[in-house]
Amino acid sequence: MIARLGALLLLFYALSFVLFAFTLGKPAPADAAASDAAVVVTGGPGRIEHAIDVLKQHEAKRLLVAGVDPTVTKPDLARRIAGSRQWLSCCVDLGSESVDTRSNAEEAARWLARHNYRSVRLITSDWHMRRARYEFEKVLRGKYQLTTDAVRTEPSFVTLFGEYNKYLLRRLAVWADL
Repeated sequence: MIARLGALLLLFYALSFVLFAFTLGKPAPADAAASDAAVVVTGGPGRIEHAIDVLKQHEAKRLLVAGVDPTVTKPDLARRIAGSRQWLSCCVDLGSESVDTRSNAEEAARWLARHNYRSVRLITSDWHMRRARYEFEKVLRGKYQLTTDAVRTEPSFVTLFGEYNKYLLRRLAVWADL
């Protein structure tokens, strides 16, 4: 009986991983309303570049780059991202208070409140979006209209498997009130 239960749990775990892998975050719809602000979570290629494009296309008025290494400056980013200098100087804040997805959401909540924004576009990689959205929804508690905007990637099996387990463990930790 215990072996059957264990096999059933393992099967459920495997099938839910497959579902996770085939339902990654998607880019914001083309007809999505512009947001007051955008928050990009650092840690993956193409995220900051996409966030700058969101500003250029007037899909957000201001951008928080959450989780930036304290030694990184706007001129550093301007050298790395062509055509971004004017947007970085007028409309981008670098946040270096956060070190993980949960603290990214907490840092963003403080920033959103300080600026009196009502809507936010969350930008991160497609494989990271589910957990990021979970953390942001948990911290923001419905106070802001949240639009998700995932950057498409080609994640490896290891990346997907690791992210799936982080997501499950975080959900279990919240459920167990840890």
